[in-house]
Amino acid sequence: MRRRIVATTLLAALVAIGLFGIPLAVAVSQYYVTAERAELERAADGYALDVSADILRHRAPDRMPETEDPTFVAVYTAAGAQLAGAGPQTLDNADDAVRAGGVVVADTGDELVVVVPISDDGTVVALVRAATARTEVFQRTVLTWLGMAGLAAVALLSAYVVARRQSRRLARPLEQLSATARDLGDGDFSIRAGRAGIPEIDSVGESLDSTAVRLDDLLARERAFSADASHQLRTPLAGLRLQLEAALEDPGTDLREVVLAGIGTTGRLDRTVTDLLALARDTPPVRDAAAVGEELVAVEQEWAPAFSGRGRALVLTIEPAVAGARLSGPVLRQIMTVLLDNAARHGGGTVTITVRDAGGALAVDVGDEGEGVESGTDVFSRRSAGAHGTGIGLALARRLAEAEGGRLRLARLRPPVFTLLLPLEQ
Repeated sequence: MRRRIVATTLLAALVAIGLFGIPLAVAVSQYYVTAERAELERAADGYALDVSADILRHRAPDRMPETEDPTFVAVYTAAGAQLAGAGPQTLDNADDAVRAGGVVVADTGDELVVVVPISDDGTVVALVRAATARTEVFQRTVLTWLGMAGLAAVALLSAYVVARRQSRRLARPLEQLSATARDLGDGDFSIRAGRAGIPEIDSVGESLDSTAVRLDDLLARERAFSADASHQLRTPLAGLRLQLEAALEDPGTDLREVVLAGIGTTGRLDRTVTDLLALARDTPPVRDAAAVGEELVAVEQEWAPAFSGRGRALVLTIEPAVAGARLSGPVLRQIMTVLLDNAARHGGGTVTITVRDAGGALAVDVGDEGEGVESGTDVFSRRSAGAHGTGIGLALARRLAEAEGGRLRLARLRPPVFTLLLPLEQ
């Protein structure tokens, strides 16, 4: 790219020099010729004034012209015979000059020649010839052309220097962008393009930075999906396995009921995968609006056997004013799955679910009678399960709530109460 910029700049400079220089060189050549003829005419006029008195008295001029070499001036009769001065002995075109009655240009192959008549009462009585060698004009023209060529060379050199600097200024940020794009393709999403101060190139760099940020975020979401899916699918898969194992151990089990229960469990698994994929890819969650009462009753029926099997109770209380309110069913199911699984694993005693109106929003309180959480513990940080039993589930639940425009917070430490706030469907 750098060579191309330099070559293009030099070509443009050459074209400009040619367009302006060639006509100017021709004009300079014509100017010197015209100026030399004017000088010859002045010399001839001056000598004509000096010798006109002698010519009119029919005397041979006794004064020689005062000219600088290589200008030669001579006076001739009307017939073309030389009377005085430096020049040829006869004037070949004397008749033409006499007929013209004025200044005549009579150039030859080697000289520039001007003939000026001397008149007496309208009659040409003598002719003054002034001449100079063409080489004199040619030398001055060539010297001027050489000066112009030197200026052209300086212009080309300046254009080359400017083109080199400009090519570096333009090519360096593009090369950096190329290296940044290569690193981005190699998987380094932390790379950022520098700024060159050129709006067009900086715009490409900003787009590349934005792409890197999006790819980094997308990759992080995709990596988190496996952990989120594993957490959310663990409980229904365990339930499905228990159902199948129980059916195998009890020959009298109604297989139809087992199959129906398994189909219901696989349906919940499918909904879980769909919701988690939408979250992992940063797409809007599934807007499967459902009544709050119906969703939470279904959740209670699903989890009540698990708690009763541990000798614990699950109590659901729904205010009538919000029982028919509609919101995203998948989001509510996934968050309640996290909260109830957390209460089952790490809580104690009766688990209560209270649904109430929070002034334009739905509030769902999930609490138990366990020991709760120590002060200062961030239960929503994403990490592997630790001493306090907090892992990726609560972090996932908070992300689901925020993606839906809601919030999830720990309202009370001991005994623990989690409060979910979700906007109601209009």
